[in-house]
Amino acid sequence: MSMLRKTVCAITIGTATLAPVMSTTVFAATAATEQQATANLVKQLSNIRSLTANFEQTTKVTNPKATQKKGLTAQHMNQTFKGVMKVARPGKFYWETSSPSKQTIATTGKTVWIYDPDLQQAVRQSLDDQVANTPALLLSGNTSQIMQSYRVTQPNKAKTYYTLYPKNTDGVFESLTISFGANKAPSLMILQDSLGQTTNIKFSNVKLNTTIPASTFNFTPPKGTDIIDQ
Repeated sequence: MSMLRKTVCAITIGTATLAPVMSTTVFAATAATEQQATANLVKQLSNIRSLTANFEQTTKVTNPKATQKKGLTAQHMNQTFKGVMKVARPGKFYWETSSPSKQTIATTGKTVWIYDPDLQQAVRQSLDDQVANTPALLLSGNTSQIMQSYRVTQPNKAKTYYTLYPKNTDGVFESLTISFGANKAPSLMILQDSLGQTTNIKFSNVKLNTTIPASTFNFTPPKGTDIIDQ
């Protein structure tokens, strides 16, 4: 299962205050309206012109029966991958997994390449609407299309984390949460998918709005690679 199928973040609910009489009062967080949440997320993402980061992605099974029905085996479950992500707007995305196995995903906005060097195989996909709306490309896509593709919620309008629900129910994920750190960069993404899995992606060493060579996002299959068009 490639990264194009996965992603986004943790939600906290309210705060607890210890009163002088030692009683505890919980104050419910004030949620933003859908319109406010969408506007806030668009503003947050609009600050990102480019981004580089290390990532650690962990996938865990939350519904084994659903996973087994989809024909997934143990090798798809409870794995942790590490690597590097690079993003540049509009539409440029690079994702390289280095551990425990290697895989490269790259797009310049028209075609997506998914390269597996161990198999000497590269999958070439057209960046149609379905692929363009996948979580991995949220950071590099057109922010004006968020309202068209997702219902956006912000459970606590004082906190910069958002949960998105795709309006297209035919997709492989059911919800996507993204959290931003104090530096306005994404720090965590959590994806709940329709395969009974939860994927957590933690970002580190994040650098915003640095110059990334355009050649980074171009992919040419090595000689002898088996190319599969989808």
